[in-house]
Amino acid sequence: MRGGDKTEPAGASQQKIEVRRSARRRSTVTAYRDGDTLVVLIPAGMSRAEEKHWVAEMERKLQRTESRRASPARQSDAALLARCAQLSARYLDRDTLPKSVRWVPPMRTRWASCTPTDRTIRVSERLRDVPSWVLDYVLVHELAHLRVHGHDARFWELVRRYPKTERAIGYLEGLSAAAGWGISELDEE
Repeated sequence: MRGGDKTEPAGASQQKIEVRRSARRRSTVTAYRDGDTLVVLIPAGMSRAEEKHWVAEMERKLQRTESRRASPARQSDAALLARCAQLSARYLDRDTLPKSVRWVPPMRTRWASCTPTDRTIRVSERLRDVPSWVLDYVLVHELAHLRVHGHDARFWELVRRYPKTERAIGYLEGLSAAAGWGISELDEE
C-alpha cells in the first residue's frame, strides 16, 4: 500500500473493515469489497469522527449498490429455473437440473428446500431482496441436494465449488439473527 496506514475502527459493523489512510488523498473517500472485507480509502488528515462517519456511509452505499444488483431470478419462478440452469452449468457439471423451482411464502425454519424424489426446489420469499451472490449460493445448495442427499462431505464438496459459499452462509446467518427469524439451515425434505 502506498502512502497510508491500516486501521480498524472500534465498534464498526459485524463485517471486517479495513481503513486505509493516504497522504496523497485530499478529499475523496472510496470503498470496495475485497473478499469479505470492506476496504475504505480516506485522506490521512481525516479525524476519527469523520472516519467513523465515512465508513458507515460507504458501507450503506455499497449495500445499496449490491441490492440493486440483485439477481434477476427474483422476478419469477421461470427466472429462478433459468438461473438454476446457469449455476448448474457453471458449478455442477451441467448434470443437475430441477424439474421446477418456485418462490414460496416465507418458511419458518428454512431459506429454501428441495425434494429430490420429484426434483423440485422451493425458495423462501424472504430471499427476493438479498444480493444475487447470496441467492446463487442458496440455489447451488439446493441443486447439490439433487445429487447428494444430506449434508455429508460429498455434498459440501459440490456446494463449495461456488466461491462465495462461506460469505453467503455468514450473510444469511446475520440476516436471520438481525431479523429474529431463527433460520439457520437449508435442507432437503
